[in-house]
Amino acid sequence: MKAAIFATRNHKEIVRDPLTLLFGIAFPVLMMVLFSVMQKNMPFALYEIETLTPGVIVFSFSFLTLFSGMLLGKDKSTSFLMRIFASPMTAADYVIGYVLPLLPIAVLQISVCILAALFLGLSLDLSVLFMGIVLIVISLLYIGLGLLLGTIFTDKQVGGIFAIFVTVTTWLSGTWFQLDMIGGAFQSIAQLLPFFHAADAARAVLSGHYEDVLLSLAIVVGYTALTFIIAISVFKGKMQE
Repeated sequence: MKAAIFATRNHKEIVRDPLTLLFGIAFPVLMMVLFSVMQKNMPFALYEIETLTPGVIVFSFSFLTLFSGMLLGKDKSTSFLMRIFASPMTAADYVIGYVLPLLPIAVLQISVCILAALFLGLSLDLSVLFMGIVLIVISLLYIGLGLLLGTIFTDKQVGGIFAIFVTVTTWLSGTWFQLDMIGGAFQSIAQLLPFFHAADAARAVLSGHYEDVLLSLAIVVGYTALTFIIAISVFKGKMQE
């Protein structure tokens, strides 16, 4: 209940900046349309809608990192957190309170991107629904990373780090190209990190290759759990300071 009340306040803070929220939803759709048009003029299949859609949705989750990181960083910069540390909430309550209002945004991102993909030729079947469920789980990774950044840095610093974060994670996830096109050390490093496995799990579900989902999803869930453990621990340390 304490976390839910805190989440209501955070929801109001997020919707106070509707333009940023709209950009985080509309920009991935614009990229999907752009690359779909490029595919029509390509002699080979690189940006087919079945491959492009999961990658673009995972890419859109980068904005969840920005939203969560800047919200927490701003609360820290304005001393809002310092004032409410007098409440009986635990570090886990605070983190949950930041996560809850971001999940509906993730669902909205997924829904809008899928709707756009249907207009671009994606077939509607149960695999699309299953992909949506898997993507909600994946979104927690990006929310957790944002909370970790917001715990360590201020909102202005998070904004600067985001530019680097979105570039690095997009390349490492293989959103715009297949990693084996580069290969070597780059591919090996990418496969050790969760971003590639996030996009790979979503693509496997959409293509109906459910046997390939478990390993990639397990890696993402493992990284997500580790991220939240670190974020809660660091947040608890900030509270004690």
